Amino acid sequence: MAGTAFASPSAAHDPGRSTEVGHGDRDPLVAARTAFFNGSGWTAHLPEPRPDRRLADAAGELARLLEAEYGLRPHAVPPGDGPGVDRHDKAVAGLRRAARLGVPLTPEALLAHGAGDPRLMAVLTELWPETVRWHGPRHAEEVLRATLGDSRDGPPVGRLLDLAVASGLRPFTPVEGASLARDTTHRAVRHAAWRYLHQLPGGRAHLPGTSHAEDAYEHLLLAPPAPALGPWGEEHAGRLVAQSMLLGGLDTPGQGMSGGLAVLLGGLGDRLAETDGIAGVITVVTAGHEDLAADGRLAHERAPGHWVLRLPVDAPSAPAQPEMHRHRPALTWWATRLLGGMSRPLDVVHVRYADDGSLALADAAERLGAALVFTATPDPHRGLAERHAASDPADPAAAEALRNDLHRVFVADRLVERADTVVGIPGRGGTQDLVRHFPGLAQLNGGSGPSAPPEGIAPYRDAPDEDDRRREALARLYRDGTCPDALDPRDRDLPVLLCVGRLHPVKQQDLLVRAWLATGAHRTTTLVLVGGSPGTGTPVEDDIRRRIDALLAACPEAAGRLALLPALPNAEVRRLQRALTERTADACCWYVCPSAKEEFGIAVLEAMDAGLPVAGPRRGGVAHYLRDQVNGILMDTSSQTGLMRGLRRIAATSADDRGRYATEGRKLVAERFSVGRMADELAAEYTALRPR
Repeated sequence: MAGTAFASPSAAHDPGRSTEVGHGDRDPLVAARTAFFNGSGWTAHLPEPRPDRRLADAAGELARLLEAEYGLRPHAVPPGDGPGVDRHDKAVAGLRRAARLGVPLTPEALLAHGAGDPRLMAVLTELWPETVRWHGPRHAEEVLRATLGDSRDGPPVGRLLDLAVASGLRPFTPVEGASLARDTTHRAVRHAAWRYLHQLPGGRAHLPGTSHAEDAYEHLLLAPPAPALGPWGEEHAGRLVAQSMLLGGLDTPGQGMSGGLAVLLGGLGDRLAETDGIAGVITVVTAGHEDLAADGRLAHERAPGHWVLRLPVDAPSAPAQPEMHRHRPALTWWATRLLGGMSRPLDVVHVRYADDGSLALADAAERLGAALVFTATPDPHRGLAERHAASDPADPAAAEALRNDLHRVFVADRLVERADTVVGIPGRGGTQDLVRHFPGLAQLNGGSGPSAPPEGIAPYRDAPDEDDRRREALARLYRDGTCPDALDPRDRDLPVLLCVGRLHPVKQQDLLVRAWLATGAHRTTTLVLVGGSPGTGTPVEDDIRRRIDALLAACPEAAGRLALLPALPNAEVRRLQRALTERTADACCWYVCPSAKEEFGIAVLEAMDAGLPVAGPRRGGVAHYLRDQVNGILMDTSSQTGLMRGLRRIAATSADDRGRYATEGRKLVAERFSVGRMADELAAEYTALRPR
């Protein structure tokens, strides 16, 4: 972020600047980052790494990776590479450190890593623009051309072409670019060459006709359409804002990677479009081959002034977060082309995930001259050391997960540095937990850290036949206990535990089922889980379903009292919540969120708004507004034992306390967490930004 401690070596390592955040922290990642950004650890200006006792408890592999990346050697770890940190790890770490310090490496030094894996390419891509600025475009073009040499095929060729497109370089003539596209055996290289030809004067004449396209994606790439967004004329005063939702689908919350963010951005975009100072809103999503085959539109108006723009991706559907790096250059190209082809310039791009998709939109924002806003969260920072300290470094999956987490930490740093403004999601201590993980953010707002506009939910609107629809919702739920997505009608008077969310290990629906069975709660309550794709699910969803099925197979008497419904439209979820709220005191309903963590918890707020008493996780953002025994119950969701204790507390809660929690929860949402308030505060943030 311009002007923060992430911006340059001189700012990040000023010995005269200090902060209490993270001082003496036992978390090795926090300690390493605090020392690095505050200048109390090793930097490029010191001859030897300094030992740091705060890292003494770190597991060996994590400690060595932190030493390689931040220059801090744990006290108990001797010098040397040690197991688990090889030449590749050191190369990635060294380039990340150069990026954080703002050191512009030569084109030759960077392109020596051009055949590296995605993590290496991600940091190379971040360093490349500054390298071109420092060493000149002509020299960069010469090095790009020389690096190819006689090799004219293979993934590295596509990566070099993407670097050329990223900086507007022209190392190859149109004829050579067309030859690269025609002769390659790699689809990604062909696409990179076509994108390169699009930017060259006269290059489009060398593109093949659309009859050469193998599918709808290539057809769009060869003849990119200009989607009808807007129109936004002079009468539409204010900022034109794009917000990103690249993971999952905007209109399918609870399926695949789509969760509460889809609900949030849908309602927020609708409301923002009506807010003073906002000319219009574009929610940017992705569309794969299957999505485009089902609906070929690239843009449509969801609500007045709120448009949805679909960026094509060369995949069956929206890519998962770990795969996003493969699509970064193409996403940048599509976003720049489609958002840049509107009748008026885009003013603001707001991204919310620390991943390569957000970096792609940050690249597009820079090319379009739009301001960048980043919502920062301490994810995956919070708990990273705890998750990995006890892992077996010999386990390839654990080693890969650790490196992916450290990659996302780097991506978050880049987004913070590149953003024109950073906002946070407050935790129990406001934004202090965020500042703990991002030391440079402590400078913002006179030392109080980043602003934290409240998240919010859209108001629920009754249908004209609302009463009939609620009765129908309950009738469907209690139609047949032999169906996996329904309950036995004879159990209609039992209390209900309701949980809504995408099927994913972090949501821990299987752990909730295990705790429900272990406490014997299946004898006195029913459990309703809502989430997951209907029909064929993703591998992750199918794995969660298999775990739940295995638990029920070992306890057949519980099967009729558990219903696993596929994801429902948001209006139907909120209607079901209200229908369950209206039942008798003996047949009460609790909303239970068993997630290992929730950055905010939109579904929890919706349950509160419906009048349900709520039990949620102590870790993460829910504890910012859910106060134990005031407006709900906070649970330890880190283990089955903690969830069992939470379920026992729910069972022991009196009817009076349940009613008090429900009343206070509904009041809290009405006063603090409306989507209208969120839209107003974000609009103020957007209008305060200066054009680039």
